[in-house]
Amino acid sequence: MTAPLIDPFQRRIDYLRVSVTDRCDFRCVYCMAENMTFLPKKELLTLEELDRMCSSFVGLGVRKLRITGGEPLVRRDIMTFFDGMKRHLDSGALDEMTITTNGSQLARFADALYAAGIRRINVSLDTLDEEKFARVTRWGRLPQVLKGIDAAQAAGIHVKINAVALKGFNEDELLPMTEWCAARGMDLTWIEVMPMGDIGNEDRLGQYWSLKDVRSALAQHYTVTDLPDRTGGPARYVRLEETGQRIGFITPLSHNFCESCNRVRLTCTGELYMCLGQEDMADLRAPLRDFPGDDRALDNAIRAAIALKPKGHDFDYSRQRLDGQMPRHMSHTGG
Repeated sequence: MTAPLIDPFQRRIDYLRVSVTDRCDFRCVYCMAENMTFLPKKELLTLEELDRMCSSFVGLGVRKLRITGGEPLVRRDIMTFFDGMKRHLDSGALDEMTITTNGSQLARFADALYAAGIRRINVSLDTLDEEKFARVTRWGRLPQVLKGIDAAQAAGIHVKINAVALKGFNEDELLPMTEWCAARGMDLTWIEVMPMGDIGNEDRLGQYWSLKDVRSALAQHYTVTDLPDRTGGPARYVRLEETGQRIGFITPLSHNFCESCNRVRLTCTGELYMCLGQEDMADLRAPLRDFPGDDRALDNAIRAAIALKPKGHDFDYSRQRLDGQMPRHMSHTGG
């Protein structure tokens, strides 16, 4: 049981992304419908169960844990989970625990997160224009997010900005966002919009802005140098020589990154998705709850799931239709 988690394509799985809630205080137009129906709270794993689940993965060789949602910081008493998982950082069993957040609650939690061992976070932020921010998030307030970023940096947490590239929406903010991040010492990663879930009347084909075009636009203003950096995620990186900052590109559509995939995703209900872009999943809640005092069944279920991890996903916009669209929302699987 001490052997590492190796999938059928000889990829070592050492990175777990965990959605601790499907709820969010925003309703971003590429992520959710405006009137979402969320899971009943009784279906969610308790914080104690999430701790036990994550600890089993750490025991099987997972070295990096990313906590996501929904918005993870809206889950009640979430700091008890972070405080508990810190023991794996202290022991050296876990290299890193990070968070992806919309930033809305950071002003409240930044100091506590640092005390729990969080040293890096990703903040999802697609625009610096207050009116556009309200439009893309439907419910969001930009000043609240900016205050949260200030608090995180003041607490000593390194902040990276994640921006979804949306055609006709934030194309004109490519340079301003780059310069704003550079001035604050923050890296910036651009993400292609992914076909996940029914988002109502929004047009995903109309939203799609290829990151090939983003890179070309940057190259007209900066000297762009490719970097070999890998952070355990799907991004490929460049350095802008004039600012010294690192720019990442996550390209599930224009460049498949599956060959180096080292991660799986756990939902807040205990479903393990071996691939973001496939529907295959394993139910880990049953072995977790059926054997409350014995983790062997859970460990065996995790190993069996990893043995079914597919080679890659099916996202494709090339034929101008939503091939490979996943019916579940990103907030269900974890952003």
